[in-house]
Amino acid sequence: MGLGDLFRGPGMQRFAQDMLMRMDAETAHRATINALKFGLAPSGAPSPANLATRFLGLNLANPLGMAAGFDKNAEVFGPLSKVGFGFVEVGTLTPRPQHGNPAPRVFRIPEAMGVVNRLGFNNEGHEAALERLKGRAAAPVVGVNIGANKASTDFVADYVAGVKAFSPVADYLAVNISSPNTPGLRDLQAEHAFGSLIGAVLEARATQSRQPPILVKIAPDLDETQMDAIARVVLASGVDGLIVSNTTISRDAVAGLANAKEAGGLSGKPLFNLATRRLAQMRQRLGPDFPLIGVGGIHSAQSAIAKFEAGANVVQLYSALVYGGLEMIEDIKAGLSHEIAARGHAHVADLTNSAVADWAEGRQGI
Repeated sequence: MGLGDLFRGPGMQRFAQDMLMRMDAETAHRATINALKFGLAPSGAPSPANLATRFLGLNLANPLGMAAGFDKNAEVFGPLSKVGFGFVEVGTLTPRPQHGNPAPRVFRIPEAMGVVNRLGFNNEGHEAALERLKGRAAAPVVGVNIGANKASTDFVADYVAGVKAFSPVADYLAVNISSPNTPGLRDLQAEHAFGSLIGAVLEARATQSRQPPILVKIAPDLDETQMDAIARVVLASGVDGLIVSNTTISRDAVAGLANAKEAGGLSGKPLFNLATRRLAQMRQRLGPDFPLIGVGGIHSAQSAIAKFEAGANVVQLYSALVYGGLEMIEDIKAGLSHEIAARGHAHVADLTNSAVADWAEGRQGI
């Protein structure tokens, strides 16, 4: 029995979750990172065989990933795999360390299972994370999410630096141009700027001896014309996949609730319907086989299933764990496995694209 197994009982899990919710959000996050570092988290059960999948040439024990933003500095990707994730995305990482925006900068909206953050890419920089990633074991699958420093005079050069730094150690790279908390960053989603950025990133990858897949993480606040433009560039460029989506600046789903007016990006359950509709709309634009990661608002097995139906090949979550704890991972995996079997399918991949039109046209919602 490992030390973490002592914390496996539901009573202890409820106690730990209650203690975390009594802390301010950033302190609770740091406490969770430390608990993972020291083995004070329950070990996940082996994933059911019908959850195994292949994505971007990578074999995953299950399709549930930890989204970027949790393990910003690549400190606990190993422990997160033991908790039960099929893959982990670390970052966002910028070339130089930066503190991010002034605190307080993370705000819970408990009534809606939502979170608003304006962290601003706080991280220790490329060098510190690279040292932790060097020589890592083959498992777990680790993606590295790269960004640009707020004070940079050349955002594109920062992304190129990220490609060069992490190509030797990442299973995939995620180009984050959709955070609302770095002024000017989302401008890179405009067609001309996006095309120039992607061209530079792919050119940089071509110079590397190891060339991991490159995905782009987009915002859920794009309109139809912007989505059309991104799809054109993606299909013409050779980008390997898309992550849909980042946090939203919209507050429609939490209007009137405490902390809803705080500046920053909204994540968690209130983001689910918007992000899932955008996922389906991008699936329609990119075709049935283009690799997509669905992220934004997953909070249950039902919501994970909906992401697949809307077009996801694999999914990620983070914010719901603030309210449900890490044990939520096992609950989602069990529910997903049960639903696959109940529908007579053999593999989780059989769920993908089964309700794209309904989600894209707003006929579905949770």
